[in-house]
Amino acid sequence: MKEMVIDLETRSDKDITKCGVYAYADSPFFKILLFSVSIDGGKVQLFDLANGDKLPIEILKALTDETVIKRSHNVNFERVCLSKYLRTNYPQFFKSYSINEDTVGDYLDPHGWYCTMVHCRYLGLPSSLSDVGKVMKLEEQKMTEGKGLIRYFCIPYDTVNGIPLFHSCKDAPEKWEIFKAYNIRDVETEMSIEEKIRNFPVPDNIWAEFFLDQEINDRGIRVDMDVVRNAIRIDEVTRENLTAEMQDLTALDNPNSVQQMKEWLAQHGLEVDSLGKKEVQELLKTAPQGLAKVLMLRQQLAKSSVRKYQAMQNAVCSDNRLRGMFRFYGANRTGRYSSQIVQIQNLAQNHLDDLAEVRQLVRSGNYNALAVKYDNIPDVLSQLIRTAFVPRDGYKFIVADFSAIEARVVSHVAGERWVSDVFANNGDIYCETASRMFGVPVEKHGVNSELRVKGKQATLSCSYGGSVGALKAMGAIEAGMKEEELKPLVDSWRAANPHIVQLWYAVDRCVKETVTKRIPTETHGLRFTYQSGMLFITLPSGRRLAYVKPKIGINRFGSESVTYEGTGTAKKWERIETFGAKIVENCIQAIARDILCYAMQTLSHCFIVATVHDEIIIECDKRMSVEEVCKQMSRTPPWIPGLLLRADGYECEFYKKD
Repeated sequence: MKEMVIDLETRSDKDITKCGVYAYADSPFFKILLFSVSIDGGKVQLFDLANGDKLPIEILKALTDETVIKRSHNVNFERVCLSKYLRTNYPQFFKSYSINEDTVGDYLDPHGWYCTMVHCRYLGLPSSLSDVGKVMKLEEQKMTEGKGLIRYFCIPYDTVNGIPLFHSCKDAPEKWEIFKAYNIRDVETEMSIEEKIRNFPVPDNIWAEFFLDQEINDRGIRVDMDVVRNAIRIDEVTRENLTAEMQDLTALDNPNSVQQMKEWLAQHGLEVDSLGKKEVQELLKTAPQGLAKVLMLRQQLAKSSVRKYQAMQNAVCSDNRLRGMFRFYGANRTGRYSSQIVQIQNLAQNHLDDLAEVRQLVRSGNYNALAVKYDNIPDVLSQLIRTAFVPRDGYKFIVADFSAIEARVVSHVAGERWVSDVFANNGDIYCETASRMFGVPVEKHGVNSELRVKGKQATLSCSYGGSVGALKAMGAIEAGMKEEELKPLVDSWRAANPHIVQLWYAVDRCVKETVTKRIPTETHGLRFTYQSGMLFITLPSGRRLAYVKPKIGINRFGSESVTYEGTGTAKKWERIETFGAKIVENCIQAIARDILCYAMQTLSHCFIVATVHDEIIIECDKRMSVEEVCKQMSRTPPWIPGLLLRADGYECEFYKKD
């Protein structure tokens, strides 16, 4: 036996969409119902485990043999579920790869487990099995009856004395037969997909990154459940009090109702189209005192400060570690990580001076002390979300991240030498940018310091072709800039960075020539090729970005542009417009991602528990050196010589933004 393609149907009392597969399989009520497998490309075999079928010894052994390739769509699900199944039913065959079993948990070694979903993302295709089947127009499509059958057999229909009740095959034999056919079809669909994309393999180094990602997801990160539970309770009390105060001020039955609040404000002379965060913030600048008070209370009530705490509570495993938060190749255009369950990539920053003290008040559930000290408790709870993540007792976190990684990469690729010189001399890129834009010296806390914010806004907004709209989206108006100075600001930034601007146009020309003439082109260390209806961009690392069915079209401004098929902002498969600067953004973010993955491989001997944007979080012995971690992280990959990297880090007893 060399290869197996596997698909499972399972049940649990936990909602996998809220808790993820680790907590789902951690439940005592978890069970595998059906196991379908194709061995070495043969006919799919189904084992009805719910009705007493047993897996053959050769399959049980193959599940723990890393030389036998196991494939599945979202293979993490199958691997974690089968880990629980083997531990429970066949401990003699189960082998944990864990060195620290108390913290990693008992899971099958991810080496040898390959994911067709990752393969699809690598090629710019959709993530879901059904969507891939539709896009590829496969003969073996995923059966549409699946959702209804899963609701019927896999989700409890009732609970009695705390025991979930599930339908069995005896309740609906005909449905069960369809369910079995559905399970078999999924394997057939996965095999058809693999056959279609076999000629565009994922490189071995990307699979090595995937295996490390699986280890990080397996070990998880510890959650301080006292912080979580008390934050949720304090939020409930806070909302009750805020609602009561709003009712006293407005006499509304439901002051949380947007419609009722709009009508009340209109009756008091304030017509509003929206009560969104930005709109309310703008209204507060001019609203009369009485209305301003109501709007401030409304703002606090609208803050979803505890959703992430609730997500932690739903997803934490029995050992108080939260697993499965990271989606490898979550962004299929660039390959960057994304997060799930608890969206750790977009946590609120913490700006509280007395963070440890406030955290302890929440941890102990001291609502009264918080209420005395702070007017806006929802904001406090939001700032404390990071601090719910903690290391094991006796250990610490080291948090290290790259300094201005995208600015470093884009200047290096474009050959914008003065920017690289600023980094080489440990200068302030925002001050130097402002100095070049305005022709005067700019110091962070000295002469012309007020211009630094404009240099920062322009650097963050304009590197990928952004103009006035990008500046506004980055908060230029809120930062005190005037509408009429935004366009000159863009022009000044572009004049100060001519090589980056040239990079946009060079990439645009190469892409159009490759798509039109189907010939390879190259510029700035990026190679463009056309193959089997796909545009590929080869990065310095050797990894390729993929654009499906590219062609030349006319954009919404009436200009010629490249379009391709992909998942759009509405999460639907559609034709997407792009342009040179946008493709540059994809490439630069992809290169930054490759640098991060290189650093993670360099530090893979450490106990990495999370990655957030350009940041690595390590749970470690208190003797480990922050400086050494940053030194290792700052090593330049051999495939991009001359790039200057810098990593900064700190240690902490709970996760925070330093």
